[in-house]
Amino acid sequence: MNELKGKIGFGTAPLGNMFRDIPEEEAISTVETAWNNGIRYFDTAPFYGAGLAELRLGEVLAKHNRDEYVLSSKVGRIILDAKENPSDRELGEKGGLFEHGRDNKVINDYSADATLRSIEDSLKRLKTDRLDMVFVHDIAQDFYGDEWLAKFESARTGAFRVLSQLRDEGVIKSWGLGVNRAEPIEMALELEENKPDVSLLAGQYTLLDHERSLQRLMPAAAEQGVKIIAGGPYSSGVLVGGSHYEYQEASSEIIEKVQKMKDIAQRHGISIKAAALQFILANPAIGAVIPGASRPERIAEDQAALKEVIPASFWQEMLEQKLIAENAPLPIDGHV
Repeated sequence: MNELKGKIGFGTAPLGNMFRDIPEEEAISTVETAWNNGIRYFDTAPFYGAGLAELRLGEVLAKHNRDEYVLSSKVGRIILDAKENPSDRELGEKGGLFEHGRDNKVINDYSADATLRSIEDSLKRLKTDRLDMVFVHDIAQDFYGDEWLAKFESARTGAFRVLSQLRDEGVIKSWGLGVNRAEPIEMALELEENKPDVSLLAGQYTLLDHERSLQRLMPAAAEQGVKIIAGGPYSSGVLVGGSHYEYQEASSEIIEKVQKMKDIAQRHGISIKAAALQFILANPAIGAVIPGASRPERIAEDQAALKEVIPASFWQEMLEQKLIAENAPLPIDGHV
């Protein structure tokens, strides 16, 4: 994980036609732009558009030396040749998330056999011979409601064991959970055996949402040396002009809170995108941040945001307005 420290990666969920039907040329151009801007960590998943994101990512990465980039994907869902209506999928709180993706049937399966098959299928779609990291996908409340603990247990006795073995054998470098809630990662860190050494947490350690993760997860991860990769740094887009928050239409309360943050950022002459990315990377438990993008121009914006100089007075006003937690590590000299 050292190669990811303080780095920005590329999250490919949007390439699975999340929220909109993205033209193939635009999707490919976005990945190429990411590469040309120096990004060398790419995260994907079979779930993103029923294999669409992996296929698109593979088209570009196949042109490059495999030793030059870090690649992660996920297990827990198998993509079949059979067809279904994407709008009819049962996705808990995330209904309709990839209704513009491929219409291949998606089945949930966290067993040992399904884990191996999922990795094999991903390698084919990605046109590569190996994954560096593998995440067990979405064993959390937002997708499974009250059934999430049963899904976690299925993964613990299936996927967790297989991935630990693959890690021990050197087939993969690391494995963990890829979720939108802190609790599953906290549980995994408490296991006696078959424990993750990295995890991906989307939307739960952001400028907008971080109090819950700071309570237990971040201290536990730091103590155990488990790096957390932060996905969804813009809270599904609402922080940077989008209308979604946690993959749903943002409430008026959230929009009002975001506007307060933007007003403060404007007063201090910085972009909210810079504040969002630099806030996340200030936490020592964070190994990388992976904003998603479906338009090429967004890549340069992200890169520029990392280089913006944010005055300490911005963070001070954010604290005074109680828009960030008092115990949050901040990107201020001497504070982190």
